[in-house]
Amino acid sequence: MTSTNFPFSAIVGQPQLQAALLLCAVDPSMGGVLIRGDKGTAKSTAARALADVLPRVERVAGCAYNCAPAAPCEHCDACRDGQPELSAVPFVTLPLGATEDRVLGSLDLARALQGAQRAFQPGLLAAAHRGVLYIDEVNLLADHLVDVLLDVAAMGVNSVQREGLSIKHAARFTLIGTMNLEEGDLRPQLLDRFGLMVEVAAPRDKKVRSEVVRRRIAYESDPAGFGAAWELQQQALHRQLATAQRLLPEVVLDDAMLDLISHLCCEFEVASLRADIVMHKAARALAALDGRLKVTPADLRNAAELVLPHRRRRKPFEQPGLDRERLDELMRQAAQQPQPEDGQDAPDQDQEQEQRGESEPQDEEQVFAAVAGNGAAPRIAVESHAARASMGRRSEAANAPRGRVVRAVPDENPSSLAIGATLRSAALRDPGNLHVSKADLHQQVRVGKSANLILFVVDASGSMAAQRRMVAVKGAVMTLLTDAYQRRDEVAVIAFRGQAAQLLLAPTRSVERAEQGLGELPTGGRTPLPHALQLALETLERAAGGAPPLLVLLTDGKANVAMGEGGDPWRESLAMAGMLAERGVPALVLDTESGYLRLGRAAQLAQTLGAECLTLEQLSADSLALTIRARMGAA
Repeated sequence: MTSTNFPFSAIVGQPQLQAALLLCAVDPSMGGVLIRGDKGTAKSTAARALADVLPRVERVAGCAYNCAPAAPCEHCDACRDGQPELSAVPFVTLPLGATEDRVLGSLDLARALQGAQRAFQPGLLAAAHRGVLYIDEVNLLADHLVDVLLDVAAMGVNSVQREGLSIKHAARFTLIGTMNLEEGDLRPQLLDRFGLMVEVAAPRDKKVRSEVVRRRIAYESDPAGFGAAWELQQQALHRQLATAQRLLPEVVLDDAMLDLISHLCCEFEVASLRADIVMHKAARALAALDGRLKVTPADLRNAAELVLPHRRRRKPFEQPGLDRERLDELMRQAAQQPQPEDGQDAPDQDQEQEQRGESEPQDEEQVFAAVAGNGAAPRIAVESHAARASMGRRSEAANAPRGRVVRAVPDENPSSLAIGATLRSAALRDPGNLHVSKADLHQQVRVGKSANLILFVVDASGSMAAQRRMVAVKGAVMTLLTDAYQRRDEVAVIAFRGQAAQLLLAPTRSVERAEQGLGELPTGGRTPLPHALQLALETLERAAGGAPPLLVLLTDGKANVAMGEGGDPWRESLAMAGMLAERGVPALVLDTESGYLRLGRAAQLAQTLGAECLTLEQLSADSLALTIRARMGAA
């Protein structure tokens, strides 16, 4: 059967992307591949093209679970009577808007309406078993579907307990996801589940770019003719993959190579042991794909470029990727000393830390760099009981139009029919005669996610700059901005110094602009804290009716500029904080005060705001998990 996909062997300028996809075809147990890059870089084209070169698998025609003939699913009727035959590897696309019922499987409504006993209708996970599950823009996948994928990927089994059904079936698949970093990042748990990761970009060589365009135009003009012209290359690639799959069990990776794998993972500060396991598998698959039975150092180096970039520790807003020069140096050291002693590199690491410490900014600097804090970005949660249409990933929104179904309630005029609950009601009312009446109808109740407006109010006065605290303060905001970026929040930034406060950034979803504005913010002068709180109140009032707000205040509380002549700056600050509290604005105060003698005014501000108060040191801790519980009305 002629495929309508662009031929995999005709892809130009993306050798690492092609290699990663082929490795997953050789050893599907690696966990799949994540493809990150800009728009128009052949991410989806390559993923879909892979299906045409995968070796065929044995399955029974009509089997909805894609059972292996030697281990059929107990619920599969087709495998009881049918004979296995060679068939194409399943390639299933998971839509971003798919429901849990469609993904997991649900009650077979057609059979239920015919009066049969409760039967299960398999979902997309069953269809992808022993094949490929493809998700375009995987970073936009709803959180409840991400949770489903994590559970199934960990167990290799899909367990369905709903609508009176109790079903388990195998669900082992190669996960291929594409994403654009401009749309936000992935949850760390799902990111680690991808065995390999590839960064793709448009070719910079003009000859390569012109060849890409030439082939694409030829394909669009005559897909069948273009495919036929590449048929020999496609068949050769198909045979190469089949041979590699046969060779893989015989490929040897010796203990010296295994030690090198662990050494590389430690040097790049990779926490997950899954990295070691996947690199072992990827190196063996590379050797098998090349027709060899022994892994070489070159295989390990190439595997490291695919396995480590998305698992190494990196700071917020630091670009993802791998330091290839450092990787090459580690490989050269390993070639000279195949089995280095434990702790051999420790002095060098200590020296690097000392050098980093010596590079801190001096007191006389007026503009401080924004150096993000160490550790994972914090999670800020705001509970909301109102249904909101704003798109985001932070706050729970009850009665949302989209999201996971949490329950079903009787409703004679449902906007979203809960089919299972409706049928159960009808069956219980009259077991011998299934007839659905208006009284049986049930409404689905969903819980979704909404965005927030995160308003950062940052103290840029001399009281902090003189103590060299502004670098850490800006880094703390960068850490929080990372979380806002991933959660699709709107962000606004107010800075105060000298005689007034300034709205550096009006509410926007462009956190890059917030980063730029904060990075260029000068420091010094007095502390007009009441002016900043007044401006924060005005900003939130102008934004009323949009996303629910969250105020993040970074200050030491040492106000010394009054709003009116003869006023008391500190009393004015407390009064403005009280007005914010009266309006129910949820807030977080980060106390930037340092030294032996502390006035504790930031804590007093937090108490007036009804907010949590944390120190800057707490914000920078690796184990940080910030939770803001907002008492928000339904309006």
